Amino acid sequence: MDGRPVLVCTEYEDATADLVIAELNRRRVPVLRFDPGRDFPAPVALAAGIGGEGSSRAGSGGGWEGRLVVGERTADLSAVRALYHRRPSPYPTNSGEQAARFAAQENRRGMGGVLGALPGCRYLSHPQAIARAEYKPAQLDAATRAGFTVPATLITNDPGAAKEFCAEQRAIYKPLHAGAYEVEGEPAGIWAAPVEAGEIDGAVSRSAHLFQAQVPKVADVRTVVVGRQVFAARITAPPGVVDWRAEYRNLSYEPVTCIGRDARGAGPVSRRLRAELRCLRLRRDGGRCMVVPGVQPQWPMGVAGGRGPTARHHRHRRPAGERSRPP
Repeated sequence: MDGRPVLVCTEYEDATADLVIAELNRRRVPVLRFDPGRDFPAPVALAAGIGGEGSSRAGSGGGWEGRLVVGERTADLSAVRALYHRRPSPYPTNSGEQAARFAAQENRRGMGGVLGALPGCRYLSHPQAIARAEYKPAQLDAATRAGFTVPATLITNDPGAAKEFCAEQRAIYKPLHAGAYEVEGEPAGIWAAPVEAGEIDGAVSRSAHLFQAQVPKVADVRTVVVGRQVFAARITAPPGVVDWRAEYRNLSYEPVTCIGRDARGAGPVSRRLRAELRCLRLRRDGGRCMVVPGVQPQWPMGVAGGRGPTARHHRHRRPAGERSRPP
């Protein structure tokens, strides 16, 4: 049995990671789970070293040595089997104290840098690849180069350009970043929502905005790409729902098989973004397939047994009737 540990970096409440860890436990694979943004520098301890006289390990792969201590468990950094970079909290950098901001940046570059340079480690996916792939312009470019059809898209802070785009076609607005967002102190999500030319005003000039042609759909298909394997589920929302993430309690799921160009294109998108684990959201309008790439799969694709979104999604669901608009 391979006794090398697997590191799982994610936030405290992550039902997807829970399932992965349960399977690793079943296979008796040592696991260290922690949230670098919250657990480091305490209670997690890191002691990593490289270099020095006689330390060249070019013939054996080289790399960092030392230990990572999480509670009562210790991992040998030179023997980490894999790192599952799921959804860790960001290192806090919004403190008003200069020393605290400096420490947060040191933690990110120290702990994060070592975790991204482990010798012989399999990454799912590499933290730097995930960071690059989170940019929607890069996602859409990779999708078009892989042969997918992408809805007409405009990124702008020019109200005139936005108004013209929305006047030419039915359009939606969607955020470029799915960051933390609150409404009256409660966690919420900013969902994609229809927007008309008459709703565009000078507020658009305050930041970049993404507008897209609204695609009539039969259903959404969410795929998870692991290496060259493609797993998919059809997601059917109530009539008139633009963004199915706003209606988790009213969705139905069905495993489907991606074939032809859809399956052939999914792998190249992942490889262009250098991600071992990718999520693609496909929107079918009956004949064609439009692609709206994502980054990290939010929930497991084992829907055959009735498995759906995690409880975490329900807590982040917007109240009924509340719609997102451009800020």
